[in-house]
Amino acid sequence: MTERKRILDMVKSPADVKCLTDEELEILCRELREEMVEVTSQTGGHLASSLGAVEIIVALHSLLNCPDDKIVFDVGHQAYAHKLLTGRREAFKTLRQLDGLTGFPNPDESLYDAHPSGHASDSLSVAMGLAKARDMQGGTNNVVAVIGDSSLAGGMAFEALNHIGQDQTRMVIVLNDNGMSISKPVGALVRHLGYLRTRTEYRQTRDALQQVMESGGLLSRGLVDLGRNMKESMKQFVIPHAMIFEQLGITCTAPVDGHDVATLRQMFRIALESDGPVLVHVITQKGHGYGPSERNPEKFHGVSPFDIATGEAKKKAPSAPTYTSVFGDALVREARADERIVAITAAMKDGAGLGAFSKTYPTRFIDTGITEEHAVALASGLAAGGMKPVVAIYSTFLQRAFDQIVIDNALAGRNTVFAIDRAGIVGDDGATHTGAFDIVYMRTVPHMRVLTPSNEAELASALHTALALDGPVALRYPRGAAEGVPVPAEPELWEEGKAHTVREGTDVALLGFGRMVNTALEVADALAAEGVSARVVDMRWAKPIDADAVAQAAACKLVVTLEEGAAAGGAGEGVLDVLASLGATVPALVVGLPDEFVMQGKPDQVRARLGLDAAGVLARVKDKLASL
Repeated sequence: MTERKRILDMVKSPADVKCLTDEELEILCRELREEMVEVTSQTGGHLASSLGAVEIIVALHSLLNCPDDKIVFDVGHQAYAHKLLTGRREAFKTLRQLDGLTGFPNPDESLYDAHPSGHASDSLSVAMGLAKARDMQGGTNNVVAVIGDSSLAGGMAFEALNHIGQDQTRMVIVLNDNGMSISKPVGALVRHLGYLRTRTEYRQTRDALQQVMESGGLLSRGLVDLGRNMKESMKQFVIPHAMIFEQLGITCTAPVDGHDVATLRQMFRIALESDGPVLVHVITQKGHGYGPSERNPEKFHGVSPFDIATGEAKKKAPSAPTYTSVFGDALVREARADERIVAITAAMKDGAGLGAFSKTYPTRFIDTGITEEHAVALASGLAAGGMKPVVAIYSTFLQRAFDQIVIDNALAGRNTVFAIDRAGIVGDDGATHTGAFDIVYMRTVPHMRVLTPSNEAELASALHTALALDGPVALRYPRGAAEGVPVPAEPELWEEGKAHTVREGTDVALLGFGRMVNTALEVADALAAEGVSARVVDMRWAKPIDADAVAQAAACKLVVTLEEGAAAGGAGEGVLDVLASLGATVPALVVGLPDEFVMQGKPDQVRARLGLDAAGVLARVKDKLASL
């Protein structure tokens, strides 16, 4: 029996999509979904979002001339069909793997990727920049931004919408809305109105007629006011969702079925012919086309390898709880003892481990949506009002709110705790999600204290300590399973800025921050086997640095700092500053993330590649000792 030949197998570039009929495009959409499910069942990935956006991407590539035309994806969770249609089908099985395809659009990977997406709400600003550059250079290419309803709620997106409407930049915004359903009884009417109102001729006639009427006498102006009121009333009655965009100067279509390729092509074709900004409102179903994902799209937003038939994860549950769940449980315990504690997150309730807190203390839980800046400034106000806000946000996303950390919290002296999840190497999501910079940027902020717990018991104590301190405090912890250390019923209250010596030694001092303390212990064991005595210190605080612990380390032949964060400007450099202030001349080695963006891959693979595993650190320490 011969293997069935797929349309997808014949698509080598977007140009091959343009010659397909609507029926063939529908078949292609089914094949794309089958390919995504098959591959992500092995690699994991952001499946539900990509399944929901298949028809949008197919319809766009059937009309656009990419890469001259540009598609800017917001976040990039929905871009798998785009990767498959742009010459990466054979490589798609390496998705999110070391040296394979990244999980997000990446210009270094393909000239069809206009922007390295990964963070929400930035697509409109980037797309407008591309469109303005085109206009400044006399170009004619199209620019399309694809943004989800959650991302559109971000403040940055609203800033861009305001500018786009004010500037009347020619571009198309595809609003991928999977948060509502289509009203069938009025669907045909509102779709027709959407076609009419996006036409350039309509816009020109409307504006010209209004100008003539307004230049006339009292009667003419009265008719203009009457017509305007009738038009606005009709739009509010038939297409109420469009009003906010229309007020900003952006033509908005009626809702369109996001899983009807023919209808999408018709709407996109007309929108692309417009001479101003057009927002095409597309209604999709997250996880569309794969039953388990349709039934549980949140589970399949970011999924580990799974069984296709059942949708159940293949990966065994970790023997130890995750750092995230330990934090969530610890925060519930702290909130039980202090009713002033409030938990805040930015669209990451479950991801940040706050599911239990939200159920136990619903009136003290706040999810701001994808608005990190607002979440951090909100915490300042809550603290000023006498509450104890704990802001739980991933490291890579918290960096978006740096100004609010500095001005609204640190300068104001607020009692705010920043719980920085996914600190360090995150694995499959790669460069856009690696928590490389939190120690660096937090260390630069006056009055900020930075805690780096090394295991789950230390995490509970770090949170307890942070909540007891006045002023802003940050604590960072990694993604994934913890170390298997029992969490005490009563967490320890740490002395501010004081390290904890884990192991005595005289030849080498290994000063570890966070999870790297465990790596330091492995290195110490290996050195001991070769007759080298190694001192291991859990530094606990990246700011302030324990000067006494550093002074004791300076008595050794070599001081080594270890952190899973950027070495440039990190905690290791803080130790060097202390050594310099002490006048110590002991040789030092700073081990951390190199001055480059971290690739995707399994965390252990990435650590090994970067020399941050025990073998890599041991080799560097031995080389340094040999050179002394």
